[in-house]
Formats: sequence, C-alpha cells, structure tokens
Amino acid sequence: MCIYKRKRSGEKGITGIETAIILIAFVIVASVFAYVVLTAGLFSTQKANEAIHAGLDEAQSTIEVKGNVYGEMISGILDKVYLTVATTISGDQIDFTDTANSTNLVTISYADDYQIYNSVNWTMTMINAGNGDNLLDKNELFLLTIDLGIVSDGAALPEEKPGAYHKFILEIKPPTGAVLVLERTIPARVNSIVSLD
Repeated sequence: MCIYKRKRSGEKGITGIETAIILIAFVIVASVFAYVVLTAGLFSTQKANEAIHAGLDEAQSTIEVKGNVYGEMISGILDKVYLTVATTISGDQIDFTDTANSTNLVTISYADDYQIYNSVNWTMTMINAGNGDNLLDKNELFLLTIDLGIVSDGAALPEEKPGAYHKFILEIKPPTGAVLVLERTIPARVNSIVSLD
C-alpha cells in the first residue's frame, strides 16, 4: 500500500477554481467577439439602408418625355427643339426655373460629332392646369423649348450645322435623379416643323 500512495502523490490535477477561471475567460472572449460581429453587422446594415434610400430618392426624381419631340427648322437648319416632360410614376417634384434669371437648376446640354455645349438656353411653358410655380409636380406637364441657335452660330463649316441626317444628343439634367438622354436624327426631308422621333 505504501507504493501506491507514493505514485499518486506526484500527480497534479485541475481544481474547480482554475476550471472556473478558464471558463470565464472563454465567455469574456466570446462576448467581445460577438459584440464586434454584431456591431459590424449593424453598421453594414445601416450603410446598406442609406444606400437603398439614396437610390430610391434618385429614382423617384426622374423625368420622362410625354408625346413627340419636334424641331423647328430655319433654312434647313435646326433652330429649336420642343418636347413635353412629366415626372415618372411616384416621382418627386423637379424645379424647372428657366435660364432667364441664370439660376436654373435643370441643365440641358447639346452634343454632336462636331460640337459640345454643356448648357444651352431653354424656356418652360406649363401645359395643363398646375399650381402656377416652376416645380414639375405629379400630373403636371411642361413644354420645354430648347434654343439651338448657338449650335448653328458656333459651326465652323456648313456641314457642321444641324441639318438633314444630322445626329445629336440632348441631355436634360435635373438637380436630383437620373439624366434624361435624347438621341435624335434630323430626317432627310425637312419642313418648318419636323418630328424628331
């Protein structure tokens, strides 16, 4: 019996306190890790939510063309473009204060193979009964008259002027929302007024 007691006296074991300390350490590390993961998840969810709302705001503020696009020709050269715009379904209002006072929020640009104009003059006329302001609201229609006289004046050669078969792009850029891009070709046979559809 004496030999058996000697062998056991050299063995070491883990006590209950040591086990409790190790268990508490694992719980604390797991808690900190869970907190970091949850915080990162909430932060990324918040950023995704902001991106979704920004995308919805952008999509709701767009405009669309209602009806045909017409051009007024002077001596076979495009001088003015007429088009009717409205907001898209469930779109927000858009400020169409025109270029008369140089504070317009909507910019219309022109480009073709020869010239680019970042901003051309335009005016707005309310077509249907609206509330009398320059804000394009739901169920309102605005007729835009885009003056392209500057394009003809800026052409260096006669073939650079917007005449028959001439392709051009108009971009209507509201302060918020998507840009409305109109790419058109002037028809071969031109009258005083031509359809640019």
